[in-house]
Amino acid sequence: MLTEVQSTCNKTLHIDPHISVKKEPSGNIQTHSAGFLMGINHKDVAVISPQDPVLRIGSSVTAMCTLSPELGLHASTLYWTLNGMRLSSSTYSLVSSDILSITLHGLNGSQQQSGDNLVCHGADGHVLGGSCLYVGMPPEKPVNLTCWSRNTKDLSCKWSPGGPGETHIRTKYTLKYKLRWYGREKECENYSLGKQRYSCYIPRNLALFTPYEIWVEATNQLGSATSDITTLDILDVVTTDPPANVQVSRVGDLDDQLTVRWASPPELKDILFQAKYQIRYRLEDSTEWKVVDDVGNQTSCRLAGLQPGTVYFVQVRCNPVGIYGSRKAGIWSDWSHPTAASTPSSERLQSGSCDPKPGEQNSTLRRELKQFFGWVRKHAYGCSGMSIKLYDQWRVWLQKSHKTRNQILQDDNS
Repeated sequence: MLTEVQSTCNKTLHIDPHISVKKEPSGNIQTHSAGFLMGINHKDVAVISPQDPVLRIGSSVTAMCTLSPELGLHASTLYWTLNGMRLSSSTYSLVSSDILSITLHGLNGSQQQSGDNLVCHGADGHVLGGSCLYVGMPPEKPVNLTCWSRNTKDLSCKWSPGGPGETHIRTKYTLKYKLRWYGREKECENYSLGKQRYSCYIPRNLALFTPYEIWVEATNQLGSATSDITTLDILDVVTTDPPANVQVSRVGDLDDQLTVRWASPPELKDILFQAKYQIRYRLEDSTEWKVVDDVGNQTSCRLAGLQPGTVYFVQVRCNPVGIYGSRKAGIWSDWSHPTAASTPSSERLQSGSCDPKPGEQNSTLRRELKQFFGWVRKHAYGCSGMSIKLYDQWRVWLQKSHKTRNQILQDDNS
């Protein structure tokens, strides 16, 4: 009685509680049984041919199970399975009393890269022989090869397989590199697994101030392909660790502003470069980030126009520019860990006072404010210190004016 056929070729196939059958590289099987096959040499069971063929998707194959005369079996009593599933007898052909063949058309890609199990069984389910079918496609040219260096000390590269990507059979990807004008070809050795398997890491022994040629070779049993060559200088693909020690604090009693401060990446403290920074922030209960692009090379920035009494999450990232005189922009680092801070609650809202109606506002003040904000829009750039400082002064004055007005109203009412 057939109870299990393992799905991996070249491993022991457990058929029933009394028999185990191991497929050898030759295609013959070695049996250990308490019953039917006890004492029979594995060469006296059956031979499957062709043995472990490599085939393209859509092709056909005819396999034969040749019995040993010592078994005393007739080929008409045999049957075939593929990955444990019994195949239709309409695909069989009785070649002779000791040979049963099977023909499979329009083969699909192998269900596992280790090959599909095509197995010949006796009438009672015993395994007599087996072969692995490797059905797939040759690899296509790898694409999208990109590389980056963390703090100039290493190099990481990733790529995408060409075409649909799935070859259905084991395909080896090899990242190779060499100095452009001299030096011998080298191979990357530290490949990632899982979802990041199309990537490799070179941890050390990299030259600066000279370009490298880098490419990827893909190879399997059906063919090979090579990516385009990428030429790069390590200094042109530098990224950093995220900015350290990110701090977010209030700006006095201003209810719509927060100050963000951070430290430059310490790994680049001894390297001549300038950095660009980006800030992004979001409300505590929101997933939508707002990005401040034009922070420049400074390590602090004032966020304005925020909501009073609200918690914000803030992150910063760095792009090293001009490392050792490189004229190319670097690569943005990862974002720093989120830092949370809250703006003060609005005193005006807490006091219960109402905003004056538009017709009651002083027209001269409105005109001056309109001119002021027009000037800010024209001259302020991102975290410009001067415009924010002037804006802060105006906000403090405005809040003091409202406090004075509210105090006078309270004195009059008393």
